[in-house]
Amino acid sequence: MGILEGKTILVTGVTMHTSIAYKVTEIAQHEGARVIVSNIPRAIRVTQRAVRRLDEVPEVIELDATDDEQLAALPETLRELGVDRLDGVVHAIAYANPKTALGGEFLNTPWSDVDVALHTSTYSYVSLAKAVQPLFGETASVVGLTFDATVAWPFYDWMGVAKAGLESANRYLARYLGKDKVRCNLVSAGPLDTMAKTAIPGADAFNDLWSQRAPLGWDTKDATAAARAVVALLSDWFPATTGEMVHADGGLHSSGA
Repeated sequence: MGILEGKTILVTGVTMHTSIAYKVTEIAQHEGARVIVSNIPRAIRVTQRAVRRLDEVPEVIELDATDDEQLAALPETLRELGVDRLDGVVHAIAYANPKTALGGEFLNTPWSDVDVALHTSTYSYVSLAKAVQPLFGETASVVGLTFDATVAWPFYDWMGVAKAGLESANRYLARYLGKDKVRCNLVSAGPLDTMAKTAIPGADAFNDLWSQRAPLGWDTKDATAAARAVVALLSDWFPATTGEMVHADGGLHSSGA
């Protein structure tokens, strides 16, 4: 019996098979969960093609977590799939304009692009949790993905600011949903060669840094370690953990120069 046996999980942001969200879906299914995946409407065909690789092809729904109407309709969309209780949701959603908000353009980024980055990468975490809250049972788990924003990374710029906001929002979400036995946690992964990472100018430099400094080493082509951390937090094995950021980064966060 797997650690997610009998649970129903929504995993957002599933894109290519290299993504953390895809690997979370694969492992969660192996651990006994029914998984429903989502992506924004314009990328839904990419998601549908990617999940065909899985042994069990999950249901795929369209969801733009920055669209109030789609969020409001989400509970009914899930009910139409026979979901009367949701045990967990994975927020794997982030975006910043790579031409203006990433790659060293921090001081020149217009507010319009900062607005998009914060809405998509930060505020949508809270919006998504609120949207599915009516389907949560006696307990539930919300898990998001970050790239440790306690420091300023080269090239990461406004996405780093958005992730800092996400980390703070996670703590507040944990505070306000705790009374309903909803746990809210983040996983901070090391750099992975995903589609999102390729959009960050200069991000390959992270690979060199991790190869030199991560005490446990780090494979930038394997999302398994990060995905297992997410699945563990979705399970009942962390019943008293909330407002936390769990590092799955080979230990680099703990190492000095």
